Amino acid sequence: MILIFRHLFPSRYVALTLWPVIFIKTGELKNDAVLLNHERIHLRQQLELFILPFYIIYGIEWTAGLLRHGNAYIAYKNISFEREAYTNEHNLDYLKSRKPWQFLPYFFNAS
Repeated sequence: MILIFRHLFPSRYVALTLWPVIFIKTGELKNDAVLLNHERIHLRQQLELFILPFYIIYGIEWTAGLLRHGNAYIAYKNISFEREAYTNEHNLDYLKSRKPWQFLPYFFNAS
């Protein structure tokens, strides 16, 4: 399910996935196949971790990245879930061939 919610996002962010909903900033983003693929990758990650652990790990990784880099955006970009999603967002067939737990190599190969 995709919902438009303009007031949810800080300026540089345009989408957020909270199982089972993808929230987007504007209606035009419904046509952005790459963005939606990125967010659907997050839906798959959330399912694999039974939803709540995904958010706990996400928060721990972001906090650790913030402490390491001193920059919230760099911390966000280095979260293993985001690294998998950004790496594969342009491959619109990625979810068809993605094996379970594909975020793990990104988790164990922290940058």
